Order: sequence, then C-alpha cells, then structure tokens
Amino acid sequence: MSDTKTKEPSRRDFIYVATAAAGAVTTAAAVWPLIDQMNPSADVQALSSIEVDVADVEPGSQITVKWLGKPVFIRRRTQDEIDEARSVDIASLPDPLSFNENKPDTDASDVNRTLDEDGEWLVMVGVCTHLGCVPLAEAGDYNGWFCPCHGSHYDTAGRIRKGPAPKNLPVPTAKFVEDLIIKLG
Repeated sequence: MSDTKTKEPSRRDFIYVATAAAGAVTTAAAVWPLIDQMNPSADVQALSSIEVDVADVEPGSQITVKWLGKPVFIRRRTQDEIDEARSVDIASLPDPLSFNENKPDTDASDVNRTLDEDGEWLVMVGVCTHLGCVPLAEAGDYNGWFCPCHGSHYDTAGRIRKGPAPKNLPVPTAKFVEDLIIKLG
C-alpha cells in the first residue's frame, strides 16, 4: 500500500486562485463595453419599423419615406401600370428573382413584388442596385424609374430592364396593419 498524502492548501495556492479570479473579472469588465457597443442604439431600434399613412396617395402617384436611412418608394399604381407590369415575360428580365423580403426565393413576377393581391400598392427601397443612386419616378424607357447616375431603367414593378444595375429594386418587409396604413419593418 502506498501512502497518499493529502496536501493542505497553502497561502500561495490561495493567492494564485484569488489573482486568477480577479484577473478574470477585470478582463470581463474591460471586454463587455466592446461587445455591448455592437448592439444597435436606441434611436436605431426605434426606427427599425415605421407606420406610414397612405390615405392621401392617389392612383398614379407615389410618396417617398425615409426608413433605416434609405428612401422607400410607396407607389399606388393605376390599372394601366399594373397591366403593363403583369404582361412582361419573366424570361426576358435581366434579373428573374423578386428580391422581396416578404416572399424570399420567388420569381420577379409582378404579383410577387406587390403588397396586395390586386397589385395596386408597390413598396420598394429606392436605391439603384448599381451604385446606390436614387432613381427618378415615372421616367425612363419603361415608365417606371430611371437612375440618372448611370442610366439604369426600371419598369412599373421596379424590375431592372436596361442598364448596368444587376438586380431589381429591393422590396422591404411591409404589410398593411390597418386600412391604408403600411408598416415597414
């Protein structure tokens, strides 16, 4: 049989443990502000969703609101604009995907880009997908939007039809929360 000696903790062992614990607490206290600063600030969280009253928007017109620092186009389309957008063959589009946060992985048909079933309401982030300029409404070769910076043409559904822009105008998360009140975000 072998004698097993149990070692009593010494004062030195206590100092090692106390120093390690104090070091861990100090490190955590120094690192936490660096981690916490990555959280969104209160003003950003407050603007992460907004409600927009669209009761005064007439058919054939649009309003532009600022959401998360970007312009968002809210357009109330006429029946002619809806018919024109729905008559386009998806295969002829440079970007056949919708780029719609509400309906991910869908094709760029007009039905997949509008807010309502009738296609009257179209909500899009108003930033050209080429270099970030703001397109002009009711302009260009397709009566939709035209980016004056480099000549991208979007149709009445916000889909790229001609020019250097690689993608359709993005459709943000949006829904009707009441009659004629749209919530973005």
